Amino acid sequence: MLKRKYGDRSEWKRVLKREYIQSFLNTEEFKGYVSLLHIEKVKDPLSVNYDGKKVCIADDGYIWLQHFPIEEHYSLTTMFDPQGNIVQWYVDICLQCGIENNVPWMDDLFLDIVILPTGEIIEKDADEIDEALSKGIIDKLQYKMAWKEANKLYKLISNNEFDLMKFSKNHKEILLKKVNQ
Repeated sequence: MLKRKYGDRSEWKRVLKREYIQSFLNTEEFKGYVSLLHIEKVKDPLSVNYDGKKVCIADDGYIWLQHFPIEEHYSLTTMFDPQGNIVQWYVDICLQCGIENNVPWMDDLFLDIVILPTGEIIEKDADEIDEALSKGIIDKLQYKMAWKEANKLYKLISNNEFDLMKFSKNHKEILLKKVNQ
């Protein structure tokens, strides 16, 4: 069974105090749901390690902006520090995105791509998708589709043509204005 991840991250126990808003955008550059999680207070900061470089991705004051594009096989999360700097972009390859009880979700296909502000691109969890296939959690068609999507996105990112990344700051501001209304 695929893991369904929701935009409000309500199951995330690390976050003690949060503010959440979402919106449906239908523009020339993007069609789908966008969620904004303002992490006001955490139990413990969350850091990840990329080739010996420690990167904090969740702490007091961080914002996670997640895009759930309609009819695509990925979701993009942009993580901002309290000063508004992008810490990383995180692409989840997924079977599909949808909405349930007015909260956007995606069905995770295990394979991920991380893009750091330096331009470094990190492929993640190839071992997890291989294991999911061997255990029958996903089938060969889903496996091939996930790799096809990841390779397409990797090429776009490498060529600076994954335009959704460029809209992260603008979409964050659109949602923050809704919070302040």
